[in-house]
Amino acid sequence: MTRTLTEAELPNNPSLAASATADAVSDAVTNVAAEIASDGAADAATSSTVVAAEQPIKQGRQPAVQPVLEKLYQLYPHLFGAEFLPLKLGIFQELLAKHPEHFQRDTLKAALGVHTRSGRYLQSVAARKQRHGLDGAPVEDVAPEHIYLATVELFRRRQARSSEDLRPKLHAQLLAAVAASGLTSQAYLAKIPSGDADTTAVLQDALAEHDQKLARQEALLKAFEGSGKTPQEFADMYGLKPRDVTQALERQRRLQPPAVA
Repeated sequence: MTRTLTEAELPNNPSLAASATADAVSDAVTNVAAEIASDGAADAATSSTVVAAEQPIKQGRQPAVQPVLEKLYQLYPHLFGAEFLPLKLGIFQELLAKHPEHFQRDTLKAALGVHTRSGRYLQSVAARKQRHGLDGAPVEDVAPEHIYLATVELFRRRQARSSEDLRPKLHAQLLAAVAASGLTSQAYLAKIPSGDADTTAVLQDALAEHDQKLARQEALLKAFEGSGKTPQEFADMYGLKPRDVTQALERQRRLQPPAVA
């Protein structure tokens, strides 16, 4: 597993430091992509590996890969059809074992790599849809770091085509992803590989806002519990909407650790 470089390990020269950080990200993505191609987890994608997949398939490989993609669609339209769904871990081996007459290891690996680095697949991962098996049933959640990498890669692709500053949208998406992960900011950050300065700054801002929201919700819960009021009465005291108060209290209570017996 690739280890993320710390600031202390980066060279003092700014250009070299940026290069070292980019190399660390590229290594992390390459490792995940290799795991996906052999294990069916091809979700995480940034710069080099994903952008390469966006380029036209080399002429020498296209005849081998395209028929495999078409066969995957024919066999499993619920996974490879109008909607691309995140694939369960191990689906590569399942496909090889179930359809030896249709798939060979190298061409299936290449086809899954193209599929899982496509924009439609990354959108499904970024939307936090669950992984699905060959039968179309959801089996597990996608890892937070894969959701993050898919979200950032989509941002980079869209930003490259747009004159609009899309960082505010990225901020909102990352804020929602952090909240949905159920992790603390520190635990979330520990899962994320180092990135470029812009996306790292957006992530740090999203984590800071997440922590501020949690602090406000915790303060709200304490004030409510000490008030002896009903949610309706508490909302009236502070000029809040009862529904907003109830939802905030429920979210905060879910985050509270269970009481020790």
